[in-house]
Amino acid sequence: MNRKPRQLKEAELRIQIEKLLSKNPKTRYNVIQISRKINVANPPESIRESLQKLILEKKVVQLSEDRYKWELFTSDRSSGRRGKSEDEILYSGVVDMTRSGAAYIINSESVEDIYVHARNLKGALHKDEVTVAVTESKSGRRPEGRVVSIEKRALTRVIGHLRIFNNYAILTPDNSRIYPEVLVHHDDTMNCKDNDRVVVEIITWGRGQNKGIWGKVLKVLEDISDIEMNMQSILFSNGFDPEFSEEVLAEAESMVGEITDKELHLRRDFRDVITLTIDPLTAKDFDDAISYKLLENGNLEIGVHIADVTHYLKEGTALDKEAFRRSTSVYLVDRVCPMLPEKLSNDLCSLNPKEDKFTFSAVFIFDKELKIIQEWFGKTIIHSDRRFTYEEAQERIESGDGDFAAEINLLNTVAKKLREDRYKEGSISFESEEVQFILDENSLPIGMYVRERKDAHMLVEDFMLLANKQVATFIAKKAKPEIPFVYRIHDLPNPDKLADFALFASELGFKFRMDKPDQIIESFNRLAVAAKENPLLKLLEPLAIRTMAKAVYSTDNIGHYGLGFEYYTHFTSPIRRYSDVLVHRGLYRNLTEIYREDKEKLESKAKHISDQEKKASESERESNKYFQTLYISRFIGQEFDGVISGIIEKGVFVELLESKVEGLVTFDSMGDMFTVPTSRMKAKSRLSGDEITMGQKVRVRIKAADPDTRRTDMEMVVPE
Repeated sequence: MNRKPRQLKEAELRIQIEKLLSKNPKTRYNVIQISRKINVANPPESIRESLQKLILEKKVVQLSEDRYKWELFTSDRSSGRRGKSEDEILYSGVVDMTRSGAAYIINSESVEDIYVHARNLKGALHKDEVTVAVTESKSGRRPEGRVVSIEKRALTRVIGHLRIFNNYAILTPDNSRIYPEVLVHHDDTMNCKDNDRVVVEIITWGRGQNKGIWGKVLKVLEDISDIEMNMQSILFSNGFDPEFSEEVLAEAESMVGEITDKELHLRRDFRDVITLTIDPLTAKDFDDAISYKLLENGNLEIGVHIADVTHYLKEGTALDKEAFRRSTSVYLVDRVCPMLPEKLSNDLCSLNPKEDKFTFSAVFIFDKELKIIQEWFGKTIIHSDRRFTYEEAQERIESGDGDFAAEINLLNTVAKKLREDRYKEGSISFESEEVQFILDENSLPIGMYVRERKDAHMLVEDFMLLANKQVATFIAKKAKPEIPFVYRIHDLPNPDKLADFALFASELGFKFRMDKPDQIIESFNRLAVAAKENPLLKLLEPLAIRTMAKAVYSTDNIGHYGLGFEYYTHFTSPIRRYSDVLVHRGLYRNLTEIYREDKEKLESKAKHISDQEKKASESERESNKYFQTLYISRFIGQEFDGVISGIIEKGVFVELLESKVEGLVTFDSMGDMFTVPTSRMKAKSRLSGDEITMGQKVRVRIKAADPDTRRTDMEMVVPE
């Protein structure tokens, strides 16, 4: 990927620095961070000189010897108002509430999470986006701050029981640790009875810590199980509605999948080409298929065929507006909250076997050395010959027997070549573990296991990555000036977090080189290989992932660091991601002409989709945590082996080896006092001097498990 830092002239350097700091006015940077963020090869001294000139222009303020940020308070000073103290640094972050009512502010620019006492939250709630003021610590203690302003409320709906009083009603949330009480006027109760369980939408937020929050009842919930209540609460609290409106459902039901001669004339016909889908056993919607055709000259044609959702989803319709509002399907442990109604997701758009289906395709011709020599993008029609589960496809790969075994094995050979080339070009090979649950007929968890990724999974992934990369490259290189487009971007790792991680890795015997960007990638990949042989290093992988920036959608392409791609997008899952819907529309309009959408409006859509993706990820994490806690609650008093997976001032988190359930062991329960360095990689006993380190193997006993709060408490078992 072409990410080499460039040398800028002094004027251009100042412009780039000014652009970075003004876009992130509440973030403070040092010179090294500025250099990496704007990706320049200029020496640090020249960056300092540019900063000094911006300081003289009153555009930038210097907070300490090597800390700079955008000057926010010029207008305050000119009007006689007092600005913030220069000892305080402003950060933006997301609130993570604790059981005590205090919170940590999760913030990508700070190495550590920022602690905020309950009295300093200024009414901020769990997941709210806030600006927090932090006084730089002179003693090396953890950063502590106070909320200055609430930038964006996360909560829009709450589930709980409604108590009816003389003047108004009060909703008591099911999870009162995280969610607030909401006041409801009698006119907004939908004639509920006292103690009904309801969904309430927040209308107005109180100002300050003790002001009331007002809402209105959206829906009365029937008597449901605890699991059902918790899953609905997770969805509603994150802004996802389990049901579609009658208007949207009616619009979907009115659609037909008729294949007309007129439509066929507009599409390339692949119905006679061998085409397969490979998906999870439980999948109901199939949004991608792969075709295989050996050409007469010995070359190989492989098509990546994606459900043509935009054929049915027309811009401006109620269905389209609802799909954009959701922006993503949400995959909880026992259900899916889909982006599109079932009529589209499981029927019209789904590439079901033995049915003619409309698709949007990326078709590649490989020569005998498996190099791409030609590509084509366009609307198509396919006929899937066979639906394979991952397990069935893997069986064909391992045994070489069964229907379509030869085709699947040849596709696997091509996929391995694509993967090999990708790693050579700088792709990082981390794979996060995915916990799977075994549920009984009542959706109760009776077992858990970590999903094993095999060749069949990676085969599909490699062809999807190829299609996504080539679509983005096609648009990026089609015309100048640029065609506004939705890219999937991934920034460089946070340098401060990376430095802490490298220090801890060295303590475990792994040398992490980080002088240059290519050394960082090489070190990450060496770690991925080493972790397969060394269980202790395996724990470093999730820690390494935490140093990474989060991938997001944007019209400003900076490439995808983790994949090592200069251009990347999402084209392959339009049934479950609205980003892909936008990409299909943008690509189709630019196949035969140059079409430029308003970039500012497209960027606004990309940001909304990124925000929805975060909420969906949080929903999925909460669902996993709930079912893990529900599962382990059956084993109170029993002992398990685990490893230290996290360290905070209050205690250590332990992840059980088999089930991956994570619980807290408090230092109080260990009868000792510990000092926790700012890196949180170890804790040292004040009494004995003994150390507890991340990755250390321990044996614990389950003390308590509360699915409603998603909390598991453990205690250490001292060896006899």
